[in-house]
Formats: sequence, structure tokens, C-alpha cells
Amino acid sequence: MKSLIIYFSRADENYAVGYINKGNTEVIAEYIREITNADIFKVEPLVSYSKEYNTCIKEAKIRTNTHNAPIKENVPNISEYEVIYIGAPVYWGGMPEEMFTALKGLNYKGKIIRPFVTHEGSGLSSIPNQLEQLCVGAKIEKGLAIQGSKVNSSKDIVIEWINN
Repeated sequence: MKSLIIYFSRADENYAVGYINKGNTEVIAEYIREITNADIFKVEPLVSYSKEYNTCIKEAKIRTNTHNAPIKENVPNISEYEVIYIGAPVYWGGMPEEMFTALKGLNYKGKIIRPFVTHEGSGLSSIPNQLEQLCVGAKIEKGLAIQGSKVNSSKDIVIEWINN
């Protein structure tokens, strides 16, 4: 089974962890890549978020409300992949708006979607439901939610999730 990881992640100041050089979701995406040998694609905003957490969440709220979040590069052709891991931090109860921009309009028929998120208390939130609406024709499997403050010690949890 050929797999692809599509994820969004943000470093800089994060809730409950302070300033980080690599985003929490990126750490999990890299674990998945190491374990599965999947291809990987990072969704990056055309306009970067502020490095400061409080400003970032205000920017995220505006992008969510306006559905305006252009990205630097489109997701590559997914036709050759059977399993797609989709990862994001939880922003305002769901995926960052850039993930909607990235995932809209792709052909998910027959694909298996494995969602993973990082959070600080909201779990998967509404992300599985959002993916069901976006990824028409795909099977959405049980997701993985890891607290951002625990990502660096969660590799075994990721291994267990992948193998189940």
C-alpha cells in the first residue's frame, strides 16, 4: 500500500509548550513517515502566521471565518496512493483553513484516510467530520489525537495507532 502524509504544522510560540523550532504536528508526521516510509507533503500558508501565539490565533480565526487561506503549493496528485494520513493542529475546533484549501477538489474515491491531530485538550474535535465532508468517497478511519506538549514522547503511541 502506497501512502502519503499531508499535514499542516506551525512552529514558533505554541500553547502550553512555548517557543518551538518544529511544529508539533510535523513531529508526528515525521514519526509516521519513519514508520511507514510514506511520501510526505507539508501544507504551507502563502501568508505566514505570526510567531506570537495570541496574534496567530486571531489570524487563524479570521482565516476560518472568511475561508481565505491560500497556500504556497497544491497537494501533489493523490491517485497513486491508497492510504492518506492527514494531520493538523486543532484551530478553533477544527482544521486550519489552509487544510481546506489544500484538500478541496481532490479525488478520494477508494482512499483510506487516517487523521491525526495535535491539541492541548480538544482531542480530535470536529476534524473527522470535516474530513468526511471533504474527502467524499474515502473511508475515514479512527484518528489519533496527541497533546502538543507530549509529542516528543509519543512515538510508541503513533506506532501502535499505525499498526491497529
